[in-house]
Amino acid sequence: MTTAAAGSPRTYQVRTYGCQMNVHDSERISGLLEDAGYVRAAESVEQPDVVVFNTCAVRENADNRLYGNLGHLRPVKTKHPGMQIAVGGCLAQKDRGEIVRKAPWVDVVFGTHNIGSLPALLDRARHNAAAEVEILESLEVFPSTLPTRRESTYAGWVSISVGCNNTCTFCIVPSLRGKEKDRRPGDVLSEVRALVGEGVLEVTLLGQNVNSYGVEFGDRYAFGKLLRACGDVDGLERVRFTSPHPKDFTDDVIAAMAETPNVCHSLHMPLQSGSDDVLRAMRRSYRSEKYLGIISKVRAAMPDAAITTDIIVGFPGETEADFQQTLDVVREARFSSAFTFQYSKRPGTPAATMADQLPKQVVQERYERLIACVEEITWAENKKLVGETVEVLVAVGEGRKDERTGRMSGRARDGRLVHFATGDLAGRIRPGDIVHTTVTYAAPHHLNADGAPVAHRRTRAGDAAEAGRAPRTPGVLLGLPTLGAPAESPAPTGGCAAH
Repeated sequence: MTTAAAGSPRTYQVRTYGCQMNVHDSERISGLLEDAGYVRAAESVEQPDVVVFNTCAVRENADNRLYGNLGHLRPVKTKHPGMQIAVGGCLAQKDRGEIVRKAPWVDVVFGTHNIGSLPALLDRARHNAAAEVEILESLEVFPSTLPTRRESTYAGWVSISVGCNNTCTFCIVPSLRGKEKDRRPGDVLSEVRALVGEGVLEVTLLGQNVNSYGVEFGDRYAFGKLLRACGDVDGLERVRFTSPHPKDFTDDVIAAMAETPNVCHSLHMPLQSGSDDVLRAMRRSYRSEKYLGIISKVRAAMPDAAITTDIIVGFPGETEADFQQTLDVVREARFSSAFTFQYSKRPGTPAATMADQLPKQVVQERYERLIACVEEITWAENKKLVGETVEVLVAVGEGRKDERTGRMSGRARDGRLVHFATGDLAGRIRPGDIVHTTVTYAAPHHLNADGAPVAHRRTRAGDAAEAGRAPRTPGVLLGLPTLGAPAESPAPTGGCAAH
């Protein structure tokens, strides 16, 4: 294969690692590239003209994963003159010029604060035949003003803030994403309405700490007000948010969740540890009693609420007694699911230099016990829903066995994954449609509904999916150069050129 022939639009591929923020940033990267004239490479294309790695720096093996993937691409690029490789995201913000030193075949390195510069950097690197590294220390333009190519016809991310003002000792994100920057509520709602106008039924409000939203403009109740305002958007059927911090959780948010019909009764609230001593060492400014108190209030207002969490095992200095306290909180909280992590040392974080780093075998053994405890609870909680009829927003890619089993999959309003039989409606239900179906079986991580659907509603999102239309939200590139289509690739020089 060769790069694009002269006169053909250049193709691109974005490879994403990490959190929801990175997934949404990749939608912006795609939107920027398509605005600049690039075309997304088909799945079958082995070698696009541009490969963008949108990286994460949270996990210990993030560096190894990136450099391993870059190494695999080196011979591919050698054989395809004109191909470009770009690296962005949190790891790029952290490693900066080190990336080009370790992998000199990389063409562009850009940070978390200047996503909008990518097309210009690719153009400049191609013109100068040299690597371009541009890392800004503060936000150039709020990312949501950038054009976005949405991946889903029925659900969309909407950033309400970027950055974080917390100082958790295990987390490198604040140093890479910067201090919290809040969007004005009117801007957020305009984006929500634009998505709904494209057929989207569900939005997830996104931020490193969504419930501190408003800190920049001095309104500590701004997040609850924003949730209520989303309730006034015609056509918006589901509102979710992630992730709140327990220290900032206020009763008005619980009231807004309970009283706004389209706000889903699902809450993802990181616990991290059930030990107050470990929480103190993590610099998490709440204690287990406060955390459980929030859950009690949520369940009092919304008895059907599904609560999920994040938990870290093996933080430096964690004792067996500390770990048992985490298990105690898990048993009392009755989570519907939990994302569990083994602590990994990240250079640049205070926790990396703490004494009493735990041996791997101790962390692994506790991790396995935690998973067993969590799954026992999630299975018991899911079994309570057998015989209940649930509303499912039909999704793409949620059920890896769907093709073999003849089922489709989607999320209930509380966020649980549901695999359902289509019955006589096979071939008529589309992603983005709404189905009501009765749960017949529960597993620790999903529900099955093996009877015929009780009801099926065709939606505008389903129409968009059927037509192959992905929602696009145009941006305003404030202070950035306007680019036309990228320069043509050089004509192939007689097949794959080896150097």
